[in-house]
Amino acid sequence: MISFESLKELHNDKRYQTYFDVGLFFVLIFSFHIIYTFWKVQLDYWPVKGCVDRLFAWASALLFDQSTWVLDHVFNVDFYTKGQSIAFLNCENWYSHVSVAPECTSLKQWMHWLFLMLIFPGPWKHKAWYIPLGLVIIEFINVVRVVGISLFLIRFPHSFEFAHDYIFKTMFYVFIFLMWVIWVECFLHGKGESKKS
Repeated sequence: MISFESLKELHNDKRYQTYFDVGLFFVLIFSFHIIYTFWKVQLDYWPVKGCVDRLFAWASALLFDQSTWVLDHVFNVDFYTKGQSIAFLNCENWYSHVSVAPECTSLKQWMHWLFLMLIFPGPWKHKAWYIPLGLVIIEFINVVRVVGISLFLIRFPHSFEFAHDYIFKTMFYVFIFLMWVIWVECFLHGKGESKKS
């Protein structure tokens, strides 16, 4: 039978450290997904539904403004807006639309990141700046996602689901994983930290 002490010994063995870290990463990511889904579907964000709804509305307006600014000032895309929808002429000479709804915000990914980093081991002096930096990067990735889907639809107007579900949604979790890898390699097991322990 496996005891807590034998698991602790395995964890402290550098040969198995990576397996424990990756295992904990996936346990935390999937645990949060289950908790969040239950909170959203079963509890309807109780007891802070009003605050969550206002936060989603604010975040989607922010994302819309950031994305339209990038489309206009960086890529010089000719588009018009109605509400929080962006419409632009595609290569087949008809209009494609991208709507920035509250569900498009990166709030769930922000919470994923917070949950992961608050629970995952590591020095708090680095967490104090690395967690906010991660939130900013996640928001930046979300702007890239909305802009990327828009640019994709200009060239491939029938590919919204593919671009949205497989390319740009996946990008969120790839970047969260990469930021976590940097955390583990540089701050949790990095040379600067190992000298102090």
